[in-house]
Amino acid sequence: MLTYEECLAMCDVTQDEVSAIAEHEHVDPIIALAIGQYLCCHEGEHMIKKIIIDDINHAEKIGNIEHAEVLRKVLSHFIATHPEGATSDAA
Repeated sequence: MLTYEECLAMCDVTQDEVSAIAEHEHVDPIIALAIGQYLCCHEGEHMIKKIIIDDINHAEKIGNIEHAEVLRKVLSHFIATHPEGATSDAA
């Protein structure tokens, strides 16, 4: 059986990106990891970008500025490492 950490090491998403997906989709981290990997392998990077942006907007709406700032850094890293998602109009 593979551990969560082993699965994460084999995927194209980071722990922070998995956390953003889990937060947005209200799922456990292992499910979020599978969603993120699936999207990265099937030209869905723009969807992950949109998920992170939605999380930023939600954090700002509820006044959690610190979390919004963390998510902005996650978004910046995601765009830097997945430039295919940067070209969409999700922002």
